[in-house]
Amino acid sequence: MTTETMTKPQSTASAGQFRMMHTMIRVLDLDKSLAFYTGPLGMKLLRRSDYPDGKFTNAFVGYGPEESNTVVELTHNWGRPDPYELGTGFGHLALGVPDIYGTCETLAKMGVKIPRPPGPMKHGTTVIAFIEDPDGYKIELIQRK
Repeated sequence: MTTETMTKPQSTASAGQFRMMHTMIRVLDLDKSLAFYTGPLGMKLLRRSDYPDGKFTNAFVGYGPEESNTVVELTHNWGRPDPYELGTGFGHLALGVPDIYGTCETLAKMGVKIPRPPGPMKHGTTVIAFIEDPDGYKIELIQRK
């Protein structure tokens, strides 16, 4: 084995073969989650499928068609009485916004939780904020340039 093969990670994909398709999160109340993602965040419900044999529903939301955009898959397991534990492995979803201060002001008026109001990052000039969806998942808002 040469030094080059040891230091250069091997890839199963050449440029353009792989594409990020979606991120899946489990939600307790699908209607409440859909209202949040399609309301304050302005996403569109792209498709929704019930799976009676598996006792779950998948709903895909996003800003454009799945063929050309990364989307969010909301999975609702039927009959679950308690919220999911968010765990320590999941970090957050991130959305770019053109006016982070105005966006947060509007979201606050809509009752959206904003645990970290907009402001510059500790060690940089990028302006960010964090909001929470109905299940407590963090969504980072990033000021787009």
